[in-house]
Amino acid sequence: MCQEGRGDRAYPVKPGCVYLYATCLVDQFVPEAGMDALRLLQRDGVKVLFPDGQTCCGQPAYTSGYPEQARAVARRQIDLFPEPWPVVVLSGSCAAMMRHHYPKLFAEDPMLPKVRALAERIFELTEFLVHVMRFSHPDAEEKCSIALHTSCHARREMGVHETNLALLRGLTNVTVLQQDRIEECCGFGGIFSIRYPAISAAIAADKVESLRQTGSKKVVSADCGCLFNIIGRSGKLDQLAGNPTPSLTGEHIANFLWRRTAGTPS
Repeated sequence: MCQEGRGDRAYPVKPGCVYLYATCLVDQFVPEAGMDALRLLQRDGVKVLFPDGQTCCGQPAYTSGYPEQARAVARRQIDLFPEPWPVVVLSGSCAAMMRHHYPKLFAEDPMLPKVRALAERIFELTEFLVHVMRFSHPDAEEKCSIALHTSCHARREMGVHETNLALLRGLTNVTVLQQDRIEECCGFGGIFSIRYPAISAAIAADKVESLRQTGSKKVVSADCGCLFNIIGRSGKLDQLAGNPTPSLTGEHIANFLWRRTAGTPS
């Protein structure tokens, strides 16, 4: 059974089991975000399976113009999700790659039917929490104000900027402050930040300034690449300005939601 969704997306009723795809950055740098995402799902009665063999989704190779290498990486991921369960992804960028670009990548491959079936089961975390889990838990912490950053892929390909915002606005003690450059890139862009570091740094500086002007000391995001880039650039600007105290901190939305609705630190 499916529930009515936005645009061309149909959402299933709450399943008994899901797969969790953590992404490289969560797995390597902030595993606590993966653990809190797991807790958010399990708390509402969903069994979560985490395939140990998961690695990169293949996006860096794909966007750099290496389709063969991207297919080799993607093929390893496709076989990790044999059951017809939803695959919940902790990044709009990776979710967009798996949902929208895997079918293009395998367009002339015998695996295409299998790939298309998987693509239909890919859901970004906040999208899944809002449309499938019907997330609703009381806010257990004190009042605070934050700024939200949604990645380009999450916003433009997955359309989940609305679910990011809906989850945060559902917390009664949280005020989401609006930034002037909310639709602009943070400058990360995966390989872009490596190939064009000066341009990336300038874009990131603009994003940091936009976030600081909200008056918030914290930015929340569902994409770790953006979060690391923003907080890293902000820290560098603080250092250059001789500020010993960080002017901006960051937190993954899974950590933020779990902490505020469970009443305990991540």
